[in-house]
Amino acid sequence: MLFSRPSSTTVFFLASAITTALASIENVSLLPTPPMGFNNWARFQCNLNEQLFVETADAMASNGLLAAGYDRLNLDDCWMTHQRAADGQLQWDPEKFPRGLIWLGQYFKARGFHFGIYEDAGNATCGGYPGSLGYEAIDAKTFGDWGIDYLKLDACNIDPFTAGHYKQLYRKWHAILSSSDKPLIFSESAPAYFSDTNNNTDWYDILDIMPENGELARHSDDIDIYDYYTAAEYWESIMTNYRNNYRIARYQQPGFYNDPDFLIADWPIPLDERKSQFALWASFSAPLIISADVPNLTKDEIAYLSNKDIIAVDQDALAQQATLVQQDANFDVLTKSLSNGDRLLTVLNKGDKTNTITLDLQRAGLPQGSTVTAKDLWTSQSQSITNQIKITLNTHATAIYRLSGVKNVTPTGQIFNALSYNCLTASGNVATFGTCEAASSQVWQISPRGLISPLSNPNKCLTAQNGQLSMAKCSPSKTSHQWEYRLTGNLFNKNSNQCLVEGDSGLTTCGFELDSQVFGLPVGVKVVRT
Repeated sequence: MLFSRPSSTTVFFLASAITTALASIENVSLLPTPPMGFNNWARFQCNLNEQLFVETADAMASNGLLAAGYDRLNLDDCWMTHQRAADGQLQWDPEKFPRGLIWLGQYFKARGFHFGIYEDAGNATCGGYPGSLGYEAIDAKTFGDWGIDYLKLDACNIDPFTAGHYKQLYRKWHAILSSSDKPLIFSESAPAYFSDTNNNTDWYDILDIMPENGELARHSDDIDIYDYYTAAEYWESIMTNYRNNYRIARYQQPGFYNDPDFLIADWPIPLDERKSQFALWASFSAPLIISADVPNLTKDEIAYLSNKDIIAVDQDALAQQATLVQQDANFDVLTKSLSNGDRLLTVLNKGDKTNTITLDLQRAGLPQGSTVTAKDLWTSQSQSITNQIKITLNTHATAIYRLSGVKNVTPTGQIFNALSYNCLTASGNVATFGTCEAASSQVWQISPRGLISPLSNPNKCLTAQNGQLSMAKCSPSKTSHQWEYRLTGNLFNKNSNQCLVEGDSGLTTCGFELDSQVFGLPVGVKVVRT
């Protein structure tokens, strides 16, 4: 690795050209669906130049990637000179870009692409080039004047290293962009610097402001760069960012997208693993930003990246992020709803051999006895299924189905702690946390009134009574059975005014985004954004 930088593709949002600062959750038209395109970093790092981007643009225009929706070309670090001009402006490297970035942007635009660029909120970029600290307004105007409409703002070289300071700098950028007459899509990397720790409070604290600040946020370490690691390490890098992404589904909504980083389409790993990354990212409605040697992609690589049915899932107007139905040692199962009423079903084989799963459709939120049409989005073949679907997958392969004819979906899936990954488990009259094993006692249905019951015993509800967590016969009118899911990740009981906790009592006073009190819930549960 050239240098350590847990931020590479952060995407955050932006600004409307109004005096009142708006992010895209207030003005969804800024970025109504997640961005798609190309970035040089993971494949080429600092070896970027005019020729690379011209050849990439030409290839994407001719090989079908542009037509498939990949319409953003984003320069990453190392595009500039090591010194600002006398007037404080950034300068492109004239050896790398002999005709300049204004010319390059015009070349992109003439072919139907948008133009994006990279900067850093600190005093230097991760590669040691001038950062934006103290020059934010100048840089924002410069980018607009150059015809750029997308800014990836990294977070190297920021001192002091505190969540509060990072939030202050990114809010400053948001305010500047919001008042500009040439607003940019704002992609923020700040959360990545606080991920994968033994205490996630700062990570959540920064993520809390992301939907108010920009269009997308990269939340995790960089995807491992090309030709440096083993195949096993590349797969684990994909899985690390995948796991971090499903921990924070509560933040995503139309106009704001969690960003698990680049699609590594031509890495030296099995094609099934690269296709899995694509299917999982699309299931999340995540940004689809390719970092690859695009002119030399194979027909198979172009074919999966251009799969119109899977891209339609990624670009669905609801922008829901698929959440976990169930997990065990071999399989992760995820689901979400689509804007036409269909239901998505995604199944990942994490195991090291071919495995088979038989899945009850009720676990995907469908009524018992449902008959639906399941379209395999890899093969375009459809089948009618009732109650169950049987799936066999190669190691590290992912199945992705679109279920049509769906009625009366109920938010259904795991309730798991976002640090320990342990699952809430019903057992008789109690509920405790344990290893996720895909048991029906770990798959929960949540009603519009906030009643939470397991598939193993749907007549019993999660209950807060006398300071204790228990399972009791469901009574919709009792506030002790009514729960509220908050943006902080807390599951709040309306009777006790306490929060679910992974611990002995199961219930305690709500703290500030404590690891023991932050949970992932099924998609479709209302998130209270207070």
